[in-house]
Amino acid sequence: MNVAVVILNYNGRQLLEKFIPSVVSFSQEASIYVIDNASTDTSISFLKTKYPQIGIIHLDKNYGFAGGYNRGLSQIEADLYVLINSDLEVTANWLSPVIKEFEKNPDVAIAQPKVKNYNNKNKFDYAGAAGGFIDMFGYPYCDGRILFDIEEDKGQYNESKFIFWASGACFFIRSSVFNDLGGFDSDFFAHQEEIDLCWRAHHKNYKVLYVPLSEVFHLGGGSLTYQSAFKTYLNFRNNLLMLLKNLPVSFILPVIFTRLILDGISGVVFIFKGKPKHTWAIVRAHFSFYKRIFSAIKKRPDKTIDNYFQTFSIFFKRN
Repeated sequence: MNVAVVILNYNGRQLLEKFIPSVVSFSQEASIYVIDNASTDTSISFLKTKYPQIGIIHLDKNYGFAGGYNRGLSQIEADLYVLINSDLEVTANWLSPVIKEFEKNPDVAIAQPKVKNYNNKNKFDYAGAAGGFIDMFGYPYCDGRILFDIEEDKGQYNESKFIFWASGACFFIRSSVFNDLGGFDSDFFAHQEEIDLCWRAHHKNYKVLYVPLSEVFHLGGGSLTYQSAFKTYLNFRNNLLMLLKNLPVSFILPVIFTRLILDGISGVVFIFKGKPKHTWAIVRAHFSFYKRIFSAIKKRPDKTIDNYFQTFSIFFKRN
């Protein structure tokens, strides 16, 4: 299997200096590429000098996570794409267990390893942890992490299992599936585009797998800090767009209406926490969602209501 490990970069020299040595050391089974979103720092000159074996794909502007990967991956030939954040430390033998799962199970289209926290390596990481799921109101959560409650890794998630979504911090996907699904939704720019892609994969009966024999460590906040109001804006807007695109027809109005109310409550909570910028980010997210309603509806897959209900049942399944 031809494997490409692909890192998206935007002005990330410090992160590349810190984390790319582990990628180079432990990725002998793969070719390594960096897709650069028109960086203005010295990250690309650093790579060319220190790691000339890494392929570099230059983009003309910053297309975000979704658009950057879509454009960059179109220039990479491989059977399996491994998309990793620039703030990810990989470990010895991180690729082999996942590659074997793809080779022995043709139904597996997407996968993720066990994702733990770089600064607290006995704990799971917020971004993906031990595999992602989604609740009946469309809120993403993970085994090993619910909201901001992060579990310590005590071996409780050491068995492979099918999951609803895989972490964008370390995202394995067959190139054929990526192309079949049309890649990420570039309108998302960043945040939750990997969940949307996984949901669209489920519509086509592809499977998403968690592989704990592979372990990586994620720093988090490398591109947008967790305190960023722009991150809040993207998360709230993109989550609503994802629900409109993928929910079963009969669930759209009740779920989204409930979410709009809950989002409003979140905005009030931000005010009491002294974070009015985040409240305003939620307001902006809602208006941006309203502007995109019709374009999002056009992206809904051509499925029967029965098939939507079958997909929706994944909300409540743990395989």
